[in-house]
Amino acid sequence: MAETKYIFVTGGVASSLGKGIISSSIGKLLQARGYSVTIQKFDPYINIDPGTLNPYEHGECYVTVDGHEADLDLGHYERFLGIQTTKANNITTGRIYKTVIDKERRGDYLGKTIQIIPHITDEIKRNVKLLGNKYKFDFVITEIGGTVGDIESLPYLESIRQLKWELGKNALCVHLTYVPYLAAAKELKTKPTQHSVKELQSVGIQPDILVLRTEHELNTNLRKKVALFCNVDEESVVQSMDMPTIYEVPLRMQEQKLDETILKKMGLPIGETPTLGAWRDFLNRRHNATEVVRIGLVGKYDLQDAYKSILEALSQAATYNDRKADIHFINSEKLTDDNVEAALKDMDGVIICPGFGQRGIEGKFVAIKYCRTHNVPTFGICLGMQCMAIEFARNVLGYADANSREMDEKTPHNVIDIMEEQKSVTNMGGTMRLGAYECVIDPTSKTYQAYKKEHIQERHRHRYEFNNHFKAEFEKAGMKCVGINPESDLVEIVEIPTLKWFIGTQFHPEYSSTVLNPHPLFLSFIKAAIDK
Repeated sequence: MAETKYIFVTGGVASSLGKGIISSSIGKLLQARGYSVTIQKFDPYINIDPGTLNPYEHGECYVTVDGHEADLDLGHYERFLGIQTTKANNITTGRIYKTVIDKERRGDYLGKTIQIIPHITDEIKRNVKLLGNKYKFDFVITEIGGTVGDIESLPYLESIRQLKWELGKNALCVHLTYVPYLAAAKELKTKPTQHSVKELQSVGIQPDILVLRTEHELNTNLRKKVALFCNVDEESVVQSMDMPTIYEVPLRMQEQKLDETILKKMGLPIGETPTLGAWRDFLNRRHNATEVVRIGLVGKYDLQDAYKSILEALSQAATYNDRKADIHFINSEKLTDDNVEAALKDMDGVIICPGFGQRGIEGKFVAIKYCRTHNVPTFGICLGMQCMAIEFARNVLGYADANSREMDEKTPHNVIDIMEEQKSVTNMGGTMRLGAYECVIDPTSKTYQAYKKEHIQERHRHRYEFNNHFKAEFEKAGMKCVGINPESDLVEIVEIPTLKWFIGTQFHPEYSSTVLNPHPLFLSFIKAAIDK
């Protein structure tokens, strides 16, 4: 297969319908047929990246191996396909405009008037084709954020229109819409879908395939009606019902021959239907797990998308331990010495969540103290690990005023501090240690038992570090620094070996946990929680 094929995934009627899951499912099915696939997300907002966005606005910020702060959908792409994405897989309007404006300032356009068409659309098209041109993928799937009809996404739709015209059979548009159910009338309504397709047609795009999100089964007549009104053939109308887990979606799409329809439309041979054996095994184990493992998630964001990768990593690890993960969110702002026992006593394990800033941090110390003194398996991630160090300094080393320089500029016991070379940086984006870094693990540690190897690479997203000035004191009192960055000597992992499972990581292991390769630390943590 010589030429790269391009699939565009757009959404209509409402946002949050799961374009990322559909894109990942299509990618998974094509990958299972032996094609090389990558997926990219184009977001219509003006932020350069989601790094400075509040998780309430946009869910978690996902970090790629090359240190790019990206949309959480890239997490789905990696978990489903087992691939690694990079900065090139996530583009925002902000980045497109910045590139064009920078070129204009340099004089690259030779005095021309810079306009949305052709300058912005050309830059979008260049980015759409970048990965295909560079790595010669068989398929590049491009998900367009937002909803058709948004003023922000118009330049993207215009670019797709041009690309469909230029690429002919090598481009295809999948449009995801919503079919609401009116309870009073006991009826499913296709009118919003018809309007959404009309909206796409008005900018010159005829969708090739429609995926209808619905909470109720769509009958054949309804699908025929949609096909007729929206100018698509019947087998190109696919339904996507709510599933108990997102990992069921590729199988439901395969049952409706979505991958076959795509291959047929792009003039490719159909071949054998892949069995997806390992994927089905994972789902069977998940389905057959009856016992639960109760995990407390101590954090400040009362929103599941803020901890998306952690939830998925826990759910995958529970499945491979033949358990269902029963996850309880515990708001750290509300935790005190008086109510911590009631909140945590029924938990088999506790995660101390990452985050930035002061809010909810005292509650994290309360939770850590309870877990440490009651020997509850505890996993601190990023700020969670830093809180473990601060709590230990306060309650074991006896430094009542111990803190992070982030929370208290003047603390004399700055067990967490900012590195010298970062002190002069004022810009909020760009002061962090971002992306994959090396770490060497102490072979006598519990962490080593989980990884079963000494050299690892994990992804970071933080500004503050463990202060090595206090390292000897910590180790003497029982908190060991068992993971060290070989270049900078920075502490990456701490653990208390005398406890069942009490480990904090400066990095985010959840970013690299996938369906077929669950993360060793999460597997080990869940196992310890079950043994409790």
